[in-house]
Amino acid sequence: MDFYYSPGSAPCRSVLMTAAALGIKLNKKLLNTGEKEQLKPEFIKLNPQHTIPTLVDNGFAIWESRAILIYLVEKYGKDDSLYPKDPQQKALVNQRLYFDMGVLYQAFADYYYPQFRFNKPADPEIFKKVEAAFAFLNTFLEGEQYVAGSRLTIADISILSSVSTIVTVGFPLANYPNVANWYERVQKETPGWAENVEGLEKLKERIAGIRKQ
Repeated sequence: MDFYYSPGSAPCRSVLMTAAALGIKLNKKLLNTGEKEQLKPEFIKLNPQHTIPTLVDNGFAIWESRAILIYLVEKYGKDDSLYPKDPQQKALVNQRLYFDMGVLYQAFADYYYPQFRFNKPADPEIFKKVEAAFAFLNTFLEGEQYVAGSRLTIADISILSSVSTIVTVGFPLANYPNVANWYERVQKETPGWAENVEGLEKLKERIAGIRKQ
């Protein structure tokens, strides 16, 4: 099973942790987007959108990290613990995945990417979106141990990857105690966390390199 990725990418790291939770060994293929390797014809043939992460399983190519997570757990999960079969429980996990993609990670990207990639000044109005996303997450976790139900799911893994990235670039969790408690606890429970940390170090190195330019 080929996995095209970059270790600094939060979406890529969510797939790595999910694969670890399932006991799947990925044939990891590092893609250097800085060198435009994602635009090579052979990769565009696999993924016309030329994005990472991209998974190729016996000729079947799928991209978008949260779609990959669902595919992996539905095909290779020994039970439904990471992605429940119950319609209501599954709907809750899906909602949190969409929240991660469209609200939490999107707010992070809107605020931090212009600073890291184009050396633009921080925009305090956009930062409010990051704060609002964490306030929502803090509410979701009120009285809860996990983001979607009573056990660890791929929603936790996906959001854990996002939150760890946002914390790494300097966002404080002090005003979000439910998130802070969840973050400290779930990283200890999630298989593959050590590789996630390695990826965060790569991210820090990349950001430091950009800032020197």
